[in-house]
Amino acid sequence: MTNAKLMQGNEACTLGALAAGLDFFAGYPITPSTEIAELCAEELPKIGGRFIQMEDEIGSIAAIIGASLTGRKVMTATSGPGFSLMQENLGYAGIAEVPIVIVNVQRVGPSTGQPTSPSQGDVMQSRWGTHGDHPVVVLAPGNVKECYELTFKAFNIAEQYRVPVIVLMDEVIGHMREKVILPDIATLRIVNRKEPETPAGYLPYEADDDGGVPLMARFGQGYRFHVTGLFHDDTGFPSNKSDITNRFTRRLLRKVEKAEPAIREYFTESTDDCDILVVAFGSSAMSSLSAVRKARASGIKAGLFRPKTIWPFPEDSFKELAAKAKRVIVPEMNLGQLVLEIERLVGCKAPVERLSKVNGELFKPEEILSRIMGGAK
Repeated sequence: MTNAKLMQGNEACTLGALAAGLDFFAGYPITPSTEIAELCAEELPKIGGRFIQMEDEIGSIAAIIGASLTGRKVMTATSGPGFSLMQENLGYAGIAEVPIVIVNVQRVGPSTGQPTSPSQGDVMQSRWGTHGDHPVVVLAPGNVKECYELTFKAFNIAEQYRVPVIVLMDEVIGHMREKVILPDIATLRIVNRKEPETPAGYLPYEADDDGGVPLMARFGQGYRFHVTGLFHDDTGFPSNKSDITNRFTRRLLRKVEKAEPAIREYFTESTDDCDILVVAFGSSAMSSLSAVRKARASGIKAGLFRPKTIWPFPEDSFKELAAKAKRVIVPEMNLGQLVLEIERLVGCKAPVERLSKVNGELFKPEEILSRIMGGAK
């Protein structure tokens, strides 16, 4: 028997979540992510899980935070306008160290924009949308199979490090269909949060200052503890002491920074000897890959770097490749967001060229190839 299926990106995302143990979904229908909610509504009751349609996206993220505190594995799905509404509670999940997964299938904006057209305009919002210094992990699938794989991985990261994880897709990735061979679920490594063995002496936020992750008890199972959006000490109760605030904030960010080698993931093609390095993610990377291959066929030494992990960005691996390039080209469906990180990392070692598109259409390979060939010698 084969596990090969023809499926949509949004469907693969949902199946990846279910394989990882998703048992609670709260959301509000919004194009182009609605199929995720629809499939969750159909499948979760079959396994004893819960689906709830909330009144809006603020309620949706609040509901999954609450459910996660009871031990559920949780997810919500949205698009740009809804993602904006979730930002305050995204910060709450960060400071309270509540594992949640948010899928953002991007569309053209700002505001209502073009609901059925692709965009990549939420790159910076995914990292800095909520205020303050906070931990977050952002994964970006580049095809339908990766929608399954990276959503599954998002749950493992959220559970292991008690951190919000965002799966950053776009309309093309979410709605295109591909043949996908799904793995045998029995072969997958599922990570569950570490729980205390006894309520005696339990401190809900006790952890090593060097990026430690606290044990996480479940509400309703004999543990009584306080959860707040205020800065707090190991007991979970608010504290205004500057040393506690400083130590706590640094630990929150350090736990992601320390885990970066295990979290980071990227794809490369023809980068060993490339003079022209194309950096792209999501659906823009599909066109970029085609352009790079056509350039190679014409004798131009082009290569592709596609981050699957956007935050934290795989800095060391990228710097090593960029150091050899004579030009760096960054195609993205916005007016320049990921390119800001690329410019920071490349510095003065090579020119970084922005290639932006904001008309609601996917890049054609010829558009990227034209830029590659335009400065090639």
